[in-house]
Amino acid sequence: MAENLIVTAQESGERIDALLARQDPVRSRSAAARLLEAGLVTTHGAPVRKNYRTTAGDVFSVTLPDAAPARAQAQDIPLDVVYEDADVIVVNKPRGLVVHPAPGHPDGTLVNALLAHCGGSLSGVGGELRPGIVHRIDKDTSGLLIAAKNDRAHEALSAQLKDRTLSRVYDAVCHGGFHDDEGTVDAPIGRDPRNRQRMAVTDKNARPAVTHWQVLARYARHTYIRCRLETGRTHQIRVHMAYTGHPLLGDTVYGGRRDKGLETQCLHARGLRFIHPATGEPVELWTDLPDWFGEVLSKLGPPL
Repeated sequence: MAENLIVTAQESGERIDALLARQDPVRSRSAAARLLEAGLVTTHGAPVRKNYRTTAGDVFSVTLPDAAPARAQAQDIPLDVVYEDADVIVVNKPRGLVVHPAPGHPDGTLVNALLAHCGGSLSGVGGELRPGIVHRIDKDTSGLLIAAKNDRAHEALSAQLKDRTLSRVYDAVCHGGFHDDEGTVDAPIGRDPRNRQRMAVTDKNARPAVTHWQVLARYARHTYIRCRLETGRTHQIRVHMAYTGHPLLGDTVYGGRRDKGLETQCLHARGLRFIHPATGEPVELWTDLPDWFGEVLSKLGPPL
């Protein structure tokens, strides 16, 4: 559905994203940014940049995408199940699979697959578009992710995330060499003030973030590391490694180069440890490196 937006004299000089954010049914700066980035706001048939300054009489065509479904639907998508019982399920998510429905990804997600696999046995704490989802990993990050099958398990696992007893371990390949064999990055993360689509180490509207890392292997121009998250901020490892001057291989969003045939960041959720919400016993799970990760390591040359 397309609607026309005509700029008044009082609105002249405003940025288009700010103007859009006040219109129904957009009503937010982030929603306006998504429309602009998707090329859904045009004038004279050409897409408009979000920093465009309007002039009185400008006419913009705004195409509103269909509303996302109110409830995620079950879809028969293959799952690599690493652990499952009546309370929890742990899957090895492949690279490229989105975790839950969102604008631009209404279906074909991990949640759709979980609904087909688990039937009605997923917690409702995360809402109808995120049933069972306790934590998330990026679309282009592979590896272990835990989901809850009932509300009691979900609340217990969420509490473990909060008190940091749910442990997550990632393997990654970074640019450059590290002087030390291990270390900790303790730096707050929030929205990048210069680019709202990214996260950054910043003191403005930020939350504490702690990443522990250790070197697994050194190569001529790269380092294979293992990271343990003490907190779980959006893009935490990617942001923290870029902050240290060692962005992840393939992570062009945070300064890494797309080389060695890698299309996305070289990051895999390798290990997961939690206290079982029903038995109180510790559960520790590990997954092998995916083939694509092994191929990246083989292309780096012999370890030093």
